[in-house]
Amino acid sequence: MFPIRDHNPSQQRPWVTYALVVLNVAMFLLTLPVMQGGEWLWTRLALYPLAVTHGELMWGLLTHMFLHGGIMHLVGNMLFLWIFGDNLEEQLGRLGFLAFYLTAGFVAAAAQIATEPLSPIPMVGASGAIAGVMGGYLLLFPRARVDIIAIFIIFFKIFTLPAWIVLGVWLAIQFLGGYMTPGEGGGVAYWAHAGGFLAGVVLALPRFLRLGGPDFWARTHGHPPHPEAIYAPSRIPRVGR
Repeated sequence: MFPIRDHNPSQQRPWVTYALVVLNVAMFLLTLPVMQGGEWLWTRLALYPLAVTHGELMWGLLTHMFLHGGIMHLVGNMLFLWIFGDNLEEQLGRLGFLAFYLTAGFVAAAAQIATEPLSPIPMVGASGAIAGVMGGYLLLFPRARVDIIAIFIIFFKIFTLPAWIVLGVWLAIQFLGGYMTPGEGGGVAYWAHAGGFLAGVVLALPRFLRLGGPDFWARTHGHPPHPEAIYAPSRIPRVGR
């Protein structure tokens, strides 16, 4: 199960979100093993908690946000950024959103390092920063409708849930994964995800208060402050059992 779109259309072009997607894709291509020096570049720019703990390779705190460990890692992260990033960019402004994104990524990295400060295993991915975007989205639009696709081996179905359920379940999975897989988390930086998400909520608070805080929720009932997107019914035919 994963989200494919929301019903919260942006009223302006999210140029920073576009640029982040392009930059992540470009870095993925540049660091492919088939590229000249690709593996060396990936290894050099990854984040190593052990190195950072000793004050070395500090640039990894930034550069790791633009590296990915595989095509599905990249596609999954960019899908979440594409769905939730445009609305937050619209609310925070382009420079504000960029600062928000990078700060959430730094906090996410710090959270992971705090749990495994002596780990020599490289950490890569934009998911910590994107988790921050999701946290900010949850604060501002808790009842925005999100379309989820559920794949059951040979068939799939699209259904709609409010953002607070989609993002709340996602956050719960991160905490559960962090507690159930201590150490390296089975290759998933659960605490980075959780830390980035909570950082996003905190970082979005000033904007939420400027909008009126609880009064903003009272006016919008947690929905987007503009008309929702209406999508045409799927043309995929229904198939009986």
